[in-house]
Amino acid sequence: MEFKRYLRQTNLADFGPQAQQKLKDARILVIGAGGLGTPVLSYLNAMGVGTLGIIEEDVIELTNLQRQVLYTEADVGKSKIATLVAHLKSQNSATHFITFETFLSKDNALEIISKFDFVIDGSDNFSTRYLVNDACVILKKPFVSGAIQGFEGQLSVYNYLGGPTYRCLFPNMPSPNEIPNCNVNGVLGVIPGIIGSLQALEAVKIVTQIGEVMAGKLLLFNGLMHSFQTVKFKANPENINITELKASYGNESCDAIPTISSEAFLKLMEANSKIQLIDVRTKEEFKNDKQAVVRAINIPLDELLEVPLGMDPNTPIYLVCQSGKRSRIALKLLDKKYENLSFYNVEGGMNKIWMHQE
Repeated sequence: MEFKRYLRQTNLADFGPQAQQKLKDARILVIGAGGLGTPVLSYLNAMGVGTLGIIEEDVIELTNLQRQVLYTEADVGKSKIATLVAHLKSQNSATHFITFETFLSKDNALEIISKFDFVIDGSDNFSTRYLVNDACVILKKPFVSGAIQGFEGQLSVYNYLGGPTYRCLFPNMPSPNEIPNCNVNGVLGVIPGIIGSLQALEAVKIVTQIGEVMAGKLLLFNGLMHSFQTVKFKANPENINITELKASYGNESCDAIPTISSEAFLKLMEANSKIQLIDVRTKEEFKNDKQAVVRAINIPLDELLEVPLGMDPNTPIYLVCQSGKRSRIALKLLDKKYENLSFYNVEGGMNKIWMHQE
């Protein structure tokens, strides 16, 4: 059955049974099971990659469905990683899956990545990208990186055979205020499918050693113009000789910030009618969420520093968003501005709150 399954690949003169065997022997880690990760995993699984690792902690949201096409309406509120693996197993029962239902952090990155041949980064934030880069440089493993925004996407392969790293192209991490937010600015649903498919293609080329790998080159895709542009860049020796991870990568996964679990937060809500809560989602998200916490004040993340809070300094202020990511950023911004106030992030956001309310 296996021979017949991959016949359209093994019939290729430049691929053959030898390349198929290399796919079967490969161990590839995919970070993120969202817009980029789902097409990556779907194609690599279908093509016969033997072992696929997946890192993801989020649950499925209704707003995911326009681009994360392996999920359905019936999956909303469910674990992404469990739902995805069930789908992938039905697609190819021969694949071995290793799952990590957690965020990648400086505490687990080296241990997890060391178990695989290389990494495909489908994360949606800069801090994870820099962490992946540094861990891969230390472990001498390449990684395929994709990014999307609006109608555009980009792709490159870093740290491949001693080639340029992510820091060779982007030396310094942007500040939170400089980072575009997909929840606010949006992304056209088909763009992640295009870039994710290209990431899968680069992974196949790395494993089978066919074609030319996109190392030292950044591919820029514009969906509205249907244009591809390639920018070449060189390695910086300083970025290739990283020997240890940084103390902090400035994100929710790596930094210890005041946090309360969604379960503990719900118990607190039941016991305390005077709780102070700020929902930092967009006004549209907050308005359309029928399960939004009634006592919450809605101040979107991009307006947070412009609006005076006027809250009781003797009572903790809790911050919530959809998944807990934006509220972590909000906490860091507010902590710097209001030294007399104490803030706590609601871990997992509304996604986890809904799960505990069911």
